[in-house]
Amino acid sequence: MFTKRNYVIHTAEEIPKIRYAAQLTAQVRDQIAELAHPGMSTYELDQIAGTLIADTGGTSAFLGYGNFPGNICISVNDEVVHGIGRPDRILCETDIVSIDVGVTYDGGIGDTAITFTFCDDISKDIERLLKNTQKSLMAGIAKAKVGNHIRDISKAVEKVAQAAHLGVVREYVGHGCGTKLHEPPEVPNFVCNQRGPKLQPGMILAIEPMLNLGTYKVFTEADRWTVRTVDGSLSAHFEHMVLITENEPEILTWPKMT
Repeated sequence: MFTKRNYVIHTAEEIPKIRYAAQLTAQVRDQIAELAHPGMSTYELDQIAGTLIADTGGTSAFLGYGNFPGNICISVNDEVVHGIGRPDRILCETDIVSIDVGVTYDGGIGDTAITFTFCDDISKDIERLLKNTQKSLMAGIAKAKVGNHIRDISKAVEKVAQAAHLGVVREYVGHGCGTKLHEPPEVPNFVCNQRGPKLQPGMILAIEPMLNLGTYKVFTEADRWTVRTVDGSLSAHFEHMVLITENEPEILTWPKMT
């Protein structure tokens, strides 16, 4: 790992380990989403996640990080990020659920998130939220190319969000990720004054739009972790880890394993 102030270039020895950890994380993410169902508590889902992570031979990248008490983050409806599994939080058929999963394995770290629903018959607003949060993520990834700057990613994400009339959370942003859970640079989902570092091969970014149906403003619950929208509007969160290459960006958290 080569750190130059505000960015990290990962070595040829590190990248395969990070790639593998990212694949394990994607596998666990999809297994959790498949096993989640109405009637279960978010604590039960978190315990299932802990077992699935242990089955990979890795460990949760989140558990104990800054004293976070969960194996994964489970955020429901107006909860944006960092939701903690609770025995009294029972999932309902009408909920939208965001899961953020991190796995550490052999020196590499994966970090990925998705938002899903339990029923097919969803409102147009929820459809707009989920569709465009995913779309904004892919738009940002398309700009993760050598020669561009972080701001090019931010601009692409924000453009999709604004066109869909969605609020872009500003207090929480994407980040570098690879051998540490949070590495430089930050990757905002909105345009900042600074361009940020120029993208170079070996950089790995966790791009993660957090978009709301209403205001972009959020607050943190008394548990000091769970982040919610100020106006109670629904929120969605999608995240992929992306390796900057000489050619097209490589999405490390696609589900490629069998």
